[in-house]
Amino acid sequence: MDLRAHKKPLVTCSLLALLGLTVAPQSHATDSPYLFGDWNGTRTRLAEQGISFDFGYGSEVAHNFTGGTKQITRYTDQWKLGSTLDLEKLWGWSGGTFQVMLTNRNGRNLGADANIGNNQLIQEVYGRGQTWHLTVFALDQKFFDGKLDWRIGRLPVGEDFASFSCDFQNLTFCGAAPGNIVGDYWVNWPTSQWATRIKLHTTDQTYVQIGAYQINPNYVNDRWARRNGWKPDFPGGTKGALIPLEFGWTPIANGLPGSYKVGGWYNNAGGSDLYYDVNHEPLAITGGEALKRDSRYGGYLNFQQQVSGVAGGKGTTVFFNATQADRDTSATDRQIAMGMEYKGPFERSNDMVGFAIGASHANSRLAEYQRLYNQFHPATPGLVKNGYEYVSELFYNWSPIPSINLRPNLQYILHPGGTRQNSNAFVFGLKTSVAF
Repeated sequence: MDLRAHKKPLVTCSLLALLGLTVAPQSHATDSPYLFGDWNGTRTRLAEQGISFDFGYGSEVAHNFTGGTKQITRYTDQWKLGSTLDLEKLWGWSGGTFQVMLTNRNGRNLGADANIGNNQLIQEVYGRGQTWHLTVFALDQKFFDGKLDWRIGRLPVGEDFASFSCDFQNLTFCGAAPGNIVGDYWVNWPTSQWATRIKLHTTDQTYVQIGAYQINPNYVNDRWARRNGWKPDFPGGTKGALIPLEFGWTPIANGLPGSYKVGGWYNNAGGSDLYYDVNHEPLAITGGEALKRDSRYGGYLNFQQQVSGVAGGKGTTVFFNATQADRDTSATDRQIAMGMEYKGPFERSNDMVGFAIGASHANSRLAEYQRLYNQFHPATPGLVKNGYEYVSELFYNWSPIPSINLRPNLQYILHPGGTRQNSNAFVFGLKTSVAF
């Protein structure tokens, strides 16, 4: 295991855990959701006045026992620094809140460094540039006793549309699934775009929402992010808008909560066709300019239901996610994931077990292009990806105190990248989170 380049972050992670176990006062260790407690009551007083904070640290270690061209260990992490202002408590602004969140990412990507060839990140917290990001900078305004909710500012799409938890370490099971397959314009955490979203609660258990998000290639450019990712500015180069629409239902079945979402999206900036040139001839033969498609689009389902135990507490929750993108422009055109989580095993209410399986499909139109290209360019052939990348993950979450979670996991990646030409990968991971 190549640990020399990672001693510093590993030591940092260990010290954070040690702080929570040995330094924090006993009352903090057993009661507080924050490692450093209530700041002698200051945190509660500020919250009562309308100022709350969200400070946290997360890290992900991964080591591949099989797969790739070498067996190595990689570490990546993220710091988050955020605050929410209740404008009604502060200034009498009824129904208004303002949120700001900054994140900082560092580390290395196991999949790339070990040449595993995977499409979905083994360490989901890696990506979007190892630098500072302005993740949220937004005003939220409620009307008509909360029935209508309007949000505007710098926002990640996945916070509001197709939103999903990030308990697993593999990206297949983390966050809004559309961002996993069309991430060049559907932007998830920690990157944001200027956007607006309107949500209408049609009943106590149903809602409909629509949004408009700026499409600008700069936001997904790591080089640009290193210089400008933390700035609330308006960069040039906007190409159009991403418009998502979602219908949601949050029923209570036998006293247990559920969440059911159906949505779709439309991108009016368009994109390049994977197979044809501007004359509708195969790109692989002509080498010309790709055909410009006027739009990009897709749809998703997101089902989550607690099926046993106590509502919101100990018990089993199951989930199913399915996403389909247009085949003309999307290199990965669909993803399916399903799994379960069980909270409170072994009489430990803060602990959890999770298991999931998923598949991401490499677009066959891109495979057709690659086959044709290889035929006409035998000296520089490329890898043909024309199937599913299958992923499974099993984790156990140990929470020694409420503010710390240590989550060892096992991942198995079958046909990384959607091709049998890449060796299957067996990975050990450790996902850690600390709330300050």
